[in-house]
Amino acid sequence: MGPIDGTILAFGGRSHLSLKCQQMSKKRHTIERPLRHPTEGTVVRSFVVRHTSDYVIPPHAHDWHQLIYASEGVMWVQTAEGDWVVPPNRAVWVPAGVEHGIEMTGSVLVQTLYLSTRLAGKLPQRCCAVNVSPLLRELIRHTVTLGMLDKNDPVRARLIGVLLDQLGALPIIPLQLPWPQDPRAKRAAAWLRAHLDDLGSTKQVAKAAALSIRTLERLFQKETGLTFGKWKQQLRLLLALRLLAAGRPVTAVALEVGYESPSAFIVMFKRTLGVTPHRYFASGLSDADNVAVSRSNALVRPGRTGRTV
Repeated sequence: MGPIDGTILAFGGRSHLSLKCQQMSKKRHTIERPLRHPTEGTVVRSFVVRHTSDYVIPPHAHDWHQLIYASEGVMWVQTAEGDWVVPPNRAVWVPAGVEHGIEMTGSVLVQTLYLSTRLAGKLPQRCCAVNVSPLLRELIRHTVTLGMLDKNDPVRARLIGVLLDQLGALPIIPLQLPWPQDPRAKRAAAWLRAHLDDLGSTKQVAKAAALSIRTLERLFQKETGLTFGKWKQQLRLLLALRLLAAGRPVTAVALEVGYESPSAFIVMFKRTLGVTPHRYFASGLSDADNVAVSRSNALVRPGRTGRTV
């Protein structure tokens, strides 16, 4: 079957990693096939893909840990534990076995490292959004160029050691939206996520979830550790990051996510992330990451594939 969407792929170790293409809707669920070990000593592999804007990867899981790095565009990662927005030059860590789905904003260049669960090291135990240091960025690029890392190769074994050191000290950034587990609170959270263009008042959300305002606030505090107001603020921040990364002006974004003025929005942004919106995105490392795709061991024309990240 011919490709039917705008995705460009490159794989580390083409001879050992198969690509199965299938026609599917943006929201259709699929099950990811476990990655096979190309050799007994291979403990790190890579995967590169460029997704078009609004591309959706349905919920799936892998049996290897993942570091999913976006050097361009924005990813909205969803798990049962919570949501994360990953702006350019940041990454999300997903432990093995954790089901996750991803929505793309803008053209997104994703470079993923898969790490075997056999690796010993102080790797994060839960999903988290992280800053990518210049050293780690270059390690990701180099690993993508090599394709796979075999611990029995002395040169690559040293590279694996440096990579593990960097992953063990990942600076976590506060871009998580914790997801409630109580079915009643889940209804409210799902309603809000489905109405990002108009989050409504607390009264409106409580009514949509068939809850009293008091019960709504109590459940969110208990389930997420945040007051309902703080949870909505974090949702607004994640939405704002996605809009800003898409090139929207700060003033327009501030008003769209519910702030009365750009200055109030900037104060919140700086309080949460330490810098203003302009400085936050200016700190991204503009570079020639497209080289990673151009090396493509396996290249397909623009087309929707069922490939998951």
